Amino acid sequence: MTVINAGVFISPLFGSVLHCDFRRKKISVNFKALSRNEYCVKSSAGLRIKCGAGTETDVIVVGAGVAGAALAYALGRDGREVHIIERDLTEPDRIVGELLQPGGYLRLIELGLQDCLEDIDAQPVLGCAFFKDGKDVKIPYPLENFPSDVSGRSFHNGRFIQNMRHKASTLPNVRLEQGAVTSLVSEKGIIRGVRYKTKNGEERTSFAPLTVVCDGGFSNLSRSLCTSQVESCSWFVGLVLENCQLPYANYGHYVFADLSSIICFPISSREVRCIVDVPRQKVPSTAKDQMAIYLKTVVAPQIPSQLYEAFIAAIDKRNIRTMATRSMPANPHPSPGALLIGDAFNIRHPITGGGMTVALSDIVVLRNVLRSVHDLSDTPTLCKYLDSFYILRKPLASTINTLAAALYKAFSISSDPAKQEMQQALFDYLSLGGIFANGCRWNYIPNYKGRGS
Repeated sequence: MTVINAGVFISPLFGSVLHCDFRRKKISVNFKALSRNEYCVKSSAGLRIKCGAGTETDVIVVGAGVAGAALAYALGRDGREVHIIERDLTEPDRIVGELLQPGGYLRLIELGLQDCLEDIDAQPVLGCAFFKDGKDVKIPYPLENFPSDVSGRSFHNGRFIQNMRHKASTLPNVRLEQGAVTSLVSEKGIIRGVRYKTKNGEERTSFAPLTVVCDGGFSNLSRSLCTSQVESCSWFVGLVLENCQLPYANYGHYVFADLSSIICFPISSREVRCIVDVPRQKVPSTAKDQMAIYLKTVVAPQIPSQLYEAFIAAIDKRNIRTMATRSMPANPHPSPGALLIGDAFNIRHPITGGGMTVALSDIVVLRNVLRSVHDLSDTPTLCKYLDSFYILRKPLASTINTLAAALYKAFSISSDPAKQEMQQALFDYLSLGGIFANGCRWNYIPNYKGRGS
């Protein structure tokens, strides 16, 4: 009999990724009319950085979500002049991006952004628990060799993003502006900047030697920078359960349920996020209470008993959110002067909560790569280093993406007897505990570099 290490399936619970792509018109610009002034600043990394000739900005960042705000702060700390443009600076309201796995938290420390989790009632997440047919097993994260504050974190996504935006904007060389980027600006095949509309509808153009697009999975810029192979996986149906206690405090809960799998974790001291993953072909309509009926009759009986009343109360409030889940492999078109990061670049099924881990890890890699480029306007040199970014990111990103896909397949509902047996075997394996659970608690933790390195 072949024995399969369950860690191969469980590792993605602690990290993940996403990727998207839409067509973009490019605009040619006469750069001879630009001034040729050059200037230098000293970075926090001790480098003398030569800024781009004829520009006031070193890097344009499109999007101020988790990835964009973190990148702007990281490059700003290194002395780069950063112009970050975000379509909507009001607090986001989403049902994903609420669980940061321990590996992502370690990257947040490396970037000096861990304090963005303060004052938002973020909750520590210490591991995961699995439920199947009335049985359960609890698996803690392997954090014995890390400082006591290192764990996963869960929170309201919008609160976290607003803190990150604020922290990035406190740097004097980071300019955060609300505006809708409409197109990339190119000259002779090199991306030179972006054209955008301000909050007041004024059309402007911003130039920089490097433009980083990280405006999310529905980016309208990424088609010209990558090959889009988006796969629609399932639907997430999200509710907030109030004033209830999880079976295991500060743990993520995963329920192998009939027809739909269920995920629950705390997002504040009094709220639990509950997500029901529904197969794409079976998602009920929100019209005429069909979704509410489905949740009450099919899902509610399979919810852990401690959460049942709160689950029914959340349904009755009719504050039910739905979101299509998608996956997209990272398949970039090397584009001089431009780069993709975050969900605009690479997506995996969000059931594992690893998207922010990959995005923050990519930012650490990119920051370190760019520290070797003193003059961003030296396009050949910049391209060489950006090529190395794609290579250096692969070990972590590819591992998390592959394992996320494997785990989702293991979790997804199927009438296939063989797949049902695989689910049961996976649960039974974890239930053995000890060395059997050790291999699947989390066998990919990014290297810990220390606080704010």
